Amino acid sequence: MRLSSLGYLIKQGAGNIWHNRIISLASFCIMTVSLLLIGFTVIFSANIDMFVSSVENKNEVIIYIKDGTSEEDIDILGDKLKSTANVASVYFYSKEEAFEDIKKDMTDAEEIFSYLGDESPLPDSYRIKIADIDNMSPTLIAIEKYDNIEKVKAPIDFVNVLTGLNTMITVVCSVILVALIVVSFVIISNTTRASVDMRKREIHIMKFVGATNTFIKIPFFFEGLMLGLLAGLASYLLTWAGYDSLLSVLSSETTVFKAMGISGFIPFARFSLYAFLGYIAVGAVISSIGTVLSTRKYVKV
Repeated sequence: MRLSSLGYLIKQGAGNIWHNRIISLASFCIMTVSLLLIGFTVIFSANIDMFVSSVENKNEVIIYIKDGTSEEDIDILGDKLKSTANVASVYFYSKEEAFEDIKKDMTDAEEIFSYLGDESPLPDSYRIKIADIDNMSPTLIAIEKYDNIEKVKAPIDFVNVLTGLNTMITVVCSVILVALIVVSFVIISNTTRASVDMRKREIHIMKFVGATNTFIKIPFFFEGLMLGLLAGLASYLLTWAGYDSLLSVLSSETTVFKAMGISGFIPFARFSLYAFLGYIAVGAVISSIGTVLSTRKYVKV
């Protein structure tokens, strides 16, 4: 196809948008709303995933060491913990350090501590973090076999709830996302089909004068492509404004999240480029393909 012909077809597609501006506006609005629903579902899922990861990073297992264990054996135990699979970090927490921390936290109990003297009644311990909490149970089973361990304290119930919640959220968000994409494609296809149906006389005339199916479909393709690009751009700008406004409202209400060890929501700047490219690509693909498929009835492809 010559460039002059391609330029003509592109102009035809752009002209169709203006000549059928009411239907084009309806298609644009539907695409924008559909893209916004898809986009905010993805953003919500990403924030939930970050929240869960933040809580996972705060997860800690405490390993209490038996009284009377020599420093050499304590060091050997520490080396074993560091070499254990799925252990991310190991920190030795001496009984003296633990005793001093309790004194700092309980400043109103100085009289009680005076009876205890300077010697710490607490055991030495190791504090470790698990790399993958999904495999926490096998890791703890391996650790409990080591010598000189008095007790292992781990939030197993909390971990089970957390992993179950993470799995449930992933599945639910995936199902919602797929459903939204399918529904959006169907709605957009039906809307563009209405637009094409209004021009079936024009299509039939073009067929009678010898126009090929490709020649007829290309203007519709570019029409859908341009509407999709515009809807993608509008969705991106609305997401930017809406997400930043939502964060400004929630920024003063994050006390609960901070208490759980969650630093905050994902800033828009972190995924701005991905959101822009995603909106543009999805809008253009769904709209252009939906428009072309809607012409099949009339060109007898």
